[in-house]
Amino acid sequence: MRRTILPLFLIICSSLWAQDFGFGFDDDEEGSSGSKPVSFKFGGEIFIEATPYIHEFQDEGRISNISIWNTRLDMSLLSKHIDLITSFNLNEASINELWLGSSNLSESNYTPLIIDEAFARVYMGPVNIELGYRKLTWGKADSNGPLDVTNPIDYSDLRNIDDLRANKIARPMVHLTVNTGALSKLEGVFIPNLTGHRFAQEGRWVPGQLRNMVGTMASVENEITGKFINKFGAMILDPAMVPIITKVKEDMLAHPYDITFPSTDSIEYFQAGLRYTMTIGSADIGVQYYYGTFFRPSFIITGIDEFVDDFAKGLMGANPPETFPSDYQCNPSLISPLIKYNRYHQIGLDYAQILAGFNIRAEAAIFITEDLKGDDGSVQNPFIGWSLGFDRDLFAGINLNIQCNETIRLFNDKIGDNPIFDAEAGTSVTSTRLSIQLSKKFMRDKLETKATAIWDIENSDCYLIPSIIYTAGNMSTELSAGIFAGNTDGELGQYWENSFIKLGVRFSF
Repeated sequence: MRRTILPLFLIICSSLWAQDFGFGFDDDEEGSSGSKPVSFKFGGEIFIEATPYIHEFQDEGRISNISIWNTRLDMSLLSKHIDLITSFNLNEASINELWLGSSNLSESNYTPLIIDEAFARVYMGPVNIELGYRKLTWGKADSNGPLDVTNPIDYSDLRNIDDLRANKIARPMVHLTVNTGALSKLEGVFIPNLTGHRFAQEGRWVPGQLRNMVGTMASVENEITGKFINKFGAMILDPAMVPIITKVKEDMLAHPYDITFPSTDSIEYFQAGLRYTMTIGSADIGVQYYYGTFFRPSFIITGIDEFVDDFAKGLMGANPPETFPSDYQCNPSLISPLIKYNRYHQIGLDYAQILAGFNIRAEAAIFITEDLKGDDGSVQNPFIGWSLGFDRDLFAGINLNIQCNETIRLFNDKIGDNPIFDAEAGTSVTSTRLSIQLSKKFMRDKLETKATAIWDIENSDCYLIPSIIYTAGNMSTELSAGIFAGNTDGELGQYWENSFIKLGVRFSF
């Protein structure tokens, strides 16, 4: 059923276009009056790359997953009042997902990877309306700024993490733009449901946070043991209790806990926002409000107190028995993992200007969640996010681009110290990421050398991406590498075994 959405969308848009402009001879008079002619554009690129993983070759003397191919097709039908714009990714992963099937395809909030974008743009004087699968960028930052909140990111493969737009997941949306003046405009967006960031479920790119969800269940045993001691005191040390407690722990750990993500395909998870931008002198300024949902869920364990109370009731009843029942059966289903997507209100500002040769970009926003006291472990605390960056041409044609993103958690003193009960326990009050890129072009811009470093300061880990790109006409060749280093428990350092070398050829048409 979901696979028919895109063809149906294109048929409807084509019908609207035909009704507006027609294909018959009745349009001759209108065409002679100087209306914009209808045009069709077709293009895209073919990309083939080899990416051996360094660690795998060193340890096992073999290379796997060496060849990857990708074709992007762009098609646009342009006219005076409406444009139809589509872009598709054709690669092994997207084709298998579409034709061989995926459990996620049954969810209305799921965007198949084969769809890069597919939307209609309608022109109505100073008003433009975009409807369909869209990648929308808000804010001034080069990447991952706090104001760029409309589209989730595909983190299932980090080899192209520096290409933010390519990694964005298109979402069904209505995007409205009103030109309020020569140098100002008002934007509005409505997204009917939610899909979170996409992470690998298996293989080398599975994030540690996902694996820790399963590992957290094992730590519940220690928490329950502590509550048993607090509740029963010395009674729990009775030798007769040993087999019972052992059986309880075995039943609890053996129980098939359902660690699944909640369905977010209903209107309950709608998102909407307004953004106003204007130019004052040489400065570009924007302000926005957004009501949305975080793309990363929180994860805690609930029901532990209920489990211990049920144990006490079933074991002792109203009066403690003289001997403990050896056939006692615990109820581990009372313990439940809770995965929750948190709502927030965002109010943000951005600014861009060229000063003394520095192309400066800045953003700042406050995210207001439902946990206004900071003591609800299942809800992320309110926080402030900011971004500051610039690029500038240095000497000898070298360009420097620096951007710093940071979040600062509010009410941090209310954060618990146990990740079982507080999703933010054990995390830093700040999260700071610094991105630095140096680039230089040679041979009349045909050869470009580039070095990118992404550094997570609190985690003390980084991702280094050196590259050389040669472009001649419609073809470019790239030699690059990706090196993960630093703290192996960090978001980047955890992939230290995934460092790679990449040789790719790209042909545009």
